[in-house]
Amino acid sequence: MRTHRGCAVRAFQSLLALALSVQCAVTFSVAGQVNTCEANGSVYYVGEWYFLDSDHCTQCECTAEGSACARTECTSLPAACIHVSHYPTDCCPRCEKIGCEYRGEVYELGQQFQPSECEQCTCDSDGIARCLVADCAPPPCVNPVYEKGKCCPECREGPNCYTDASRTQVIPGGEPVWIDSCTKCRCHDGQDAGYWEGNRVATCARVRNCRPEDEQQPN
Repeated sequence: MRTHRGCAVRAFQSLLALALSVQCAVTFSVAGQVNTCEANGSVYYVGEWYFLDSDHCTQCECTAEGSACARTECTSLPAACIHVSHYPTDCCPRCEKIGCEYRGEVYELGQQFQPSECEQCTCDSDGIARCLVADCAPPPCVNPVYEKGKCCPECREGPNCYTDASRTQVIPGGEPVWIDSCTKCRCHDGQDAGYWEGNRVATCARVRNCRPEDEQQPN
């Protein structure tokens, strides 16, 4: 009889020791873990996501180890953005309207503009500025004038050229001109094809056996 009672006691003690060991294991596995996170004056449960009120670019997740946060980096806005909005609840600014960027200036879609006297541009619907550049012919004079708002230079005094390579004397184009009593020069005018591509000197002829001091000018 004593033997059966002793066995029962030992069995009870074994069950008690096993229960205590299981309780200790459970307690150890949850040590250092949390069920909620506090932020923004609110309580969040494990698995919930939220943004910080103080920084809308920082998003956090409530985990068993606490809040795990990461900050969102905003991408650069297009250079041709002509209308930017930044709403209080948004992390990054928004580009509401796209235009064309050309040489540091921004233009609206469909807008025509003239960045220089020789360029006529249009801001196309794809956000690209397309330009036509004027091709000016060489002016038929040695003293062209550039006027504001005009691309190509103009010869206010008409076609002309230099009498010689010294470029000290200018004569009008078209008719021959006596530059002294013995020398007749002709400046090519605008009708001479290809002349003004680089030639700026007249064609001259000198009367044979003539002395410049002679008073009489040949016909």
